[in-house]
Amino acid sequence: KAEAAEESSKDEEKAADLISALLVLSQQKKEGQERADDIKLYVSTYGGSADEMFSIYDVMCYCKQFCDIETIGLGKVMSAGTLILASGTKGKRKLGRHCRVMIHSVNGGSIGELHNLENEMEQMKGLQDNYIQCLSTETHMTKRQIQSLINKKINVYLSSEEAIAKGLADEVL
Repeated sequence: KAEAAEESSKDEEKAADLISALLVLSQQKKEGQERADDIKLYVSTYGGSADEMFSIYDVMCYCKQFCDIETIGLGKVMSAGTLILASGTKGKRKLGRHCRVMIHSVNGGSIGELHNLENEMEQMKGLQDNYIQCLSTETHMTKRQIQSLINKKINVYLSSEEAIAKGLADEVL
């Protein structure tokens, strides 16, 4: 338990650092500029917490009114990282030729009394619904298509070209 709590704390800290950087960079305009310079966000991750993913996603959506965010997926873009990649400014989302993109359903686990477990399941269903809604907003995929991928009950790996065809990115580097 202690190791899991420490890892969670590190994820929260990394997300907070990224959020702070996005907020600061999105507000830095040079004299005479209407918008801040583009932010380049490199994404290479096995994923992480849904809460941190949604925090980063919300801040990226907010910051895009002040600047474009170019997302660049390298190596692996998995789980929570997939939404982060897709939420870059359309037309400026790139993937390395050999990048692996992975999507799957929400993961979680809990122990305890039945009522608590039912509550946790409802929360996980809500997270998954939000994830599907956000992905459908950022990609060419409908909610039904995303649900179909997730319903495979496996990690679904996509090549760079497959990820582009689904609208998770726009071009290969």
